[in-house]
Amino acid sequence: MSINRVVLVGRTTNEVKVSKTNSGLSVSSFTVAVDRFKKEDGADFINCVAWRQAADFLGTYCEKGMRIGVDGRLQTRTYERDGRTVYVTEVVADSVQILENKRQDHPKQEEPKQEEPKQEEPKQESNPSWANGIEINDEDLPF
Repeated sequence: MSINRVVLVGRTTNEVKVSKTNSGLSVSSFTVAVDRFKKEDGADFINCVAWRQAADFLGTYCEKGMRIGVDGRLQTRTYERDGRTVYVTEVVADSVQILENKRQDHPKQEEPKQEEPKQEEPKQESNPSWANGIEINDEDLPF
């Protein structure tokens, strides 16, 4: 049995650019900065590549400095440059999620707002929105 699974949470180090292969597939290469356990120990900069919808998603919504989650696999490849073999190790992303926007971490100072009149708190519904119309009675609960 073999397992090759990588899960990263970090910040993008640059703008994600999407290009197309000759056959029309979307591909993007990007780097994720992942802090080490102790902040003073620095960060690791992990090269990643995303294909198809994941690449298009990143190209559309991801900006430099955004915290993202990458789920994928580790891959090594080689190519020739100037008569020398170059080895590349990267994470091939199966899925990517934007976890938070950099701007949310450091909100700009806003002018103080005038205090608004206090409104009544909304009445709690007997069925929360996640219930999707399911009728739940106290008798249905196991406790």
